[in-house]
Amino acid sequence: MTTRSRVRSGSNDAPVAVTHYCDDLYGWVEQQVALLRAGRFTEIDAGNIAEELSDVGGEQYDKLESALRVVMLHLLKWDYQPSHRSRSWVLSIREQRRQIERVLRKNPSLKPRIREAMVEGYEDARDDAIRETELAAVVFPPECPYDWTAITTRVVEWNDLRSPQAGEG
Repeated sequence: MTTRSRVRSGSNDAPVAVTHYCDDLYGWVEQQVALLRAGRFTEIDAGNIAEELSDVGGEQYDKLESALRVVMLHLLKWDYQPSHRSRSWVLSIREQRRQIERVLRKNPSLKPRIREAMVEGYEDARDDAIRETELAAVVFPPECPYDWTAITTRVVEWNDLRSPQAGEG
C-alpha cells in the first residue's frame, strides 16, 4: 500500500514513500511533516493530523492528572496510615509536585482544567489508597479533602530519627 510521492523535508521535488496512518504511524508522521514543510497542504491527511494533535493535548492532561493522583495517594496514606510513613512517600510527593509544575508551565492552558484533573485523580488515588493500605473504604473521604494549596505546597517531611531500624515494623 505504499506509493511514491515527490515530497521531502526542505524540497518540493525529492521523493518520499507515502505511508498510511494505520500502517506505520512514525512513517506517516514523517510524511505529514514533509508535506507541511513543503507547503503541500492539499496533500496532508488533515483528519488524522487533527486526531493526533488532540491525542497530544490529551496526553498533557493525563500527565497532570497522574501527577495529582500520586500526590493525593501519598497524602491519603500519610494522613490515614501514619504508622507506615516513609521517606519514599516524601520523595514521591516532591517529584510529582515538580511534575505538576512542569506540566502547567509548559501547558498553561491546562490551568482551567485543574479542578477536573483533581477530581478525576482523586477517584483513582482513593482506590489506590484503599488497595495499598488495606483500610476500609469508609476511612477515606469520598470527595477530595485536599485543596490546591495542600496538594502543591503542604509540608510533608520525613524525620530520619523515626525511621524504623532493620528488622522493625
